[in-house]
Amino acid sequence: MPFAHLRYSADPALQTTPHDLATRLTTLTTDILGKKPEVTAVQLEPVDPALWIIGTRSLNEHRLASFNLRISITEGTNTKDEKERYVAVVYEAMQGLLGALHPASYVLVDEVRGDAYGYAGLTQERRYIEARLKAATR
Repeated sequence: MPFAHLRYSADPALQTTPHDLATRLTTLTTDILGKKPEVTAVQLEPVDPALWIIGTRSLNEHRLASFNLRISITEGTNTKDEKERYVAVVYEAMQGLLGALHPASYVLVDEVRGDAYGYAGLTQERRYIEARLKAATR
């Protein structure tokens, strides 16, 4: 049930569509972090390259693309190795979709406690407990 917020800035002539970006992120989140695609949400936020400043120069001046991905997952559901791989593979995928990237492009895997995070009105902690109780009664 991750929520991914992708801010990105790239050449407006780029042929990559928002659907391409969302699909790729959902696929990587499923394949690497083991999350269910049917409850993975992706919010896309394009940013004008003139308004994305790294150091004291805009991306227009750098002539590079950049992105910032912040994805929320339930704490403790992934290993350090999985998260490390996710950061690397997302960077590589964004390079393929957005073009040459400025090194100051970021991925933040934000781990949220299960009792403070959920969807459809239920926390992840409650889902976990209910699944354990259901399994115990079988």
